[in-house]
Amino acid sequence: MKKYQDPFEKLFNPFKDRWFNIFSQHFKQIVITTILIFLSIIIFLGWLSAKKVKEVVVDDFNKQQLVLAEYAASMIENNLSHIKRELILLSLSPTIQYSEKTFLFTRLNIAFSSIKDVGGNEIRYIQSERLRTHIINGDRYNISDASEKDIKLLKWAEDKGNKDIILVNNVARSESNHQDGLLISFALPVWQVSVDDIHPISTNKFSGILIITVDAAALIERVTKGIKSVKESYVWVIDKKGTFLYHPASEFIGKNAFSVREEKTKNISFVRINEIQKEKMLKGETGTSWYISGWHKDMEGEMKKLIAFAPIKLHEKQMDMIWSVAVVAPINAVQGAIDSIQIRQFILEGFIILIILICGMFLVALMLRWSQSLKYEVEKKTRELKQSEYQYKSLIENANDIIFTVDKHGTILSINKAGASFFNADTDCMVGQNIAEFCFSEESGHLQLTTIEKVFNTGINKKITYSVNISNREFWLNTSFTLLNDEDGKPMMILGISRDITAEKKKEREEQMYHAEKLASMGTLAAGVAHEINNPLAIILGFVDLLIEKYPKDSQEYDILKTVEKQATNAKRVVENLLSFSRYTEYHEEEVDIKENIESVLAIIKNTMKIKNIYLESRLSEGLPKVKADAGELQQVFLNILNNAIHAMPEGGTLTITTLLCNGKDIQIRFSDTGHGIKREHRTKIFDPLFTTKKVGEGTGLGLSVSYGIITKYGGNITFETTTREESEKTGTTFIISLPSIADNKTP
Repeated sequence: MKKYQDPFEKLFNPFKDRWFNIFSQHFKQIVITTILIFLSIIIFLGWLSAKKVKEVVVDDFNKQQLVLAEYAASMIENNLSHIKRELILLSLSPTIQYSEKTFLFTRLNIAFSSIKDVGGNEIRYIQSERLRTHIINGDRYNISDASEKDIKLLKWAEDKGNKDIILVNNVARSESNHQDGLLISFALPVWQVSVDDIHPISTNKFSGILIITVDAAALIERVTKGIKSVKESYVWVIDKKGTFLYHPASEFIGKNAFSVREEKTKNISFVRINEIQKEKMLKGETGTSWYISGWHKDMEGEMKKLIAFAPIKLHEKQMDMIWSVAVVAPINAVQGAIDSIQIRQFILEGFIILIILICGMFLVALMLRWSQSLKYEVEKKTRELKQSEYQYKSLIENANDIIFTVDKHGTILSINKAGASFFNADTDCMVGQNIAEFCFSEESGHLQLTTIEKVFNTGINKKITYSVNISNREFWLNTSFTLLNDEDGKPMMILGISRDITAEKKKEREEQMYHAEKLASMGTLAAGVAHEINNPLAIILGFVDLLIEKYPKDSQEYDILKTVEKQATNAKRVVENLLSFSRYTEYHEEEVDIKENIESVLAIIKNTMKIKNIYLESRLSEGLPKVKADAGELQQVFLNILNNAIHAMPEGGTLTITTLLCNGKDIQIRFSDTGHGIKREHRTKIFDPLFTTKKVGEGTGLGLSVSYGIITKYGGNITFETTTREESEKTGTTFIISLPSIADNKTP
């Protein structure tokens, strides 16, 4: 056992180290020198901290202001979104679309009551049929002939390309008698797409345009009221032209932010704040800074102010429609905090210095007594160390795992009894031999030697699994390699701990065989079900073909029959996908435009989304390369994912569809919802056949598994990202589909 003990002797006997003896002999000098060094460091750090504390406090304060600025921007955007949502809901009302005189005023009045608390100033509906303008402003309701401006808006709205587009106009001062202040308007075309008892079938005709006008200053004041970092701070907002939309000084509202300050105070340069407004705020940036001003509320005179600013985006597609909100406070508002911190810091530094001096004196007083008892303590610790070494060796020798040490080249330095017993060898015979010589295949031996060399060179622990053959029996070992350093920190040896995992490997193989048999049974079941469904589908398609020939192509009956034929064909494709679990099926490939393919699917479920209060945000890129696939199968995949997203948002939400070109070759489609997310325990099963989290009768469990098979068939892949309420306040799921483009397929 001598060779087993030697490698660890230096690791567990520090009292034999000559540096320990030198330290004990010169302890007094070390204590005094250490005290002087600590005092010097504390004094230097105190001076440096006092110099920097003001800068740190100012920076922290500005970060707090930035949080308030971003919060104010978010609240303003939310209020504007509320107005846009109300505009959309109003445009979908049959009363508005068909200009039902009896209820028109009532519907407009309900909408106005919903927006007046967030700055709503007026709702205007321009009727295209008679060129009449309906205006509601508070309790007033007027009907007049459409003005030239109204007619111009009608011409813009009747363009089908502007359908469903909200037009955001620039802020302007009111020109009418009954309106006052800075107004911003949101316009939306109205088409007859809804139905009710009077109009059971939508005409899809252009009806007019709705315009909601909002008092920008009133809206901003309502949101920003009470938002303050300190008592002296305040908020102001400018639009993209640099006009003050809101300012605590009412005379600034509506004035140009680049000139109004100089008009009030001419002897101060406002170059810095003008640069901040022009180069950062008007470009939609977020940040913090400072500038020089000539006043603050009731205070006069030149002073330094801290500013934090954040952008306000008025519309997702009109990127130039940006406002900027700023939170401002004079720097003397934080001066008290700076002084308070510095005073506490000086007191703390003095206390620390005092403690160090007391401790130093106490250590020096104990030094002589400690020196006398040092020899006794060393002897005592040496005995304890020997006992500890004995316990350690006993633990190693009696462990069930194989524990050994090797050098850089894999030569065995030591091995415990469990290791020698496992290899049917004697401990003394194994020590000194290379580890790769014991019952390992050439591949396993090479893997161990390569891993040992990497651990020795990098110091990073490694864990590997490999096989070993003993007495014509195969065993599997899981070995962890750890680098051990000597007292100088230099690599000394590698510690290996091996565990026999043969039983676990056997169980894993049995589970794989069971899973394979289960999938085979599933394929057989899928084939049987598919054949049973194919027969009625063939009959349906046959009778539909006969009926289509009896009606002209421009008739409603013909359209209905074509819809039945299309959906029956889709069902047939689902059956064919089901058959793909058990056998190979033929499919038709063509060049498919992803954008057109997605839009055709959206046309089917668009009304369902509106009914379920789901807002669609479409970000479909133009000019993307086409992909080679079956268009019908891709539509089935998209429809499956969209239906799952709708099911995940029973209370409504937002569905975002994005397409983009990745790495210049792959088309990526992202479907993102704001639903409840996928539970952690379901995430590994969602692509399994017949797995579903829906109630009985609501889902078959084949949608995602079939979709996965379709996408992989065309050389793509489908993944997902999800977050539940337990993981984050922001929940939702994003399915990501990647397909190779035709340009990529042609690449040699």
